[in-house]
Amino acid sequence: MKDRVLVAGVGNIFLGDDAFGSEVARRLLREPWPEGVRVVDFGIRGLDLMFALLEGYDTVILVDAVPLGGEAGTVYTIEADLDHIGEGAVDAHSMDPARVLAAAKSMGAKWSRVLVVGCEPSRGPSDSEGEGAPGMSEPVERAVDAAAEAVRSIVCGLSWAS
Repeated sequence: MKDRVLVAGVGNIFLGDDAFGSEVARRLLREPWPEGVRVVDFGIRGLDLMFALLEGYDTVILVDAVPLGGEAGTVYTIEADLDHIGEGAVDAHSMDPARVLAAAKSMGAKWSRVLVVGCEPSRGPSDSEGEGAPGMSEPVERAVDAAAEAVRSIVCGLSWAS
């Protein structure tokens, strides 16, 4: 049986570097994917993502801006500890991926793996320069291809995809 994989781009295209996940997903949508792999640009639609997580995916790859204190444009691949995805309610007007995962888990969603392909933003929604400003910074824009390649590598690394 083949793994089912959800690649979920998240972020707000009107908040500077927060658009990263959506931009990566849009690029990946132009490519053919093996059967069982679904790529979606969820943007800020947390409820849509939550319901998609309930569709029985084995592997979930979230693509998002991830401020971890590194150099702007740094691409990270982080594997979530499934035992520590807590319980939480989803806010229909907010897109906090951790809360969306927690809400889906509390509704019975189960995954073998949850990974985050993230990029260190140079500015965020709390920065006066980035607030309400469409368009990503140059380092984050350059990281889009590297993040897309990271997603491809993860999908190709799954045993059924080779």
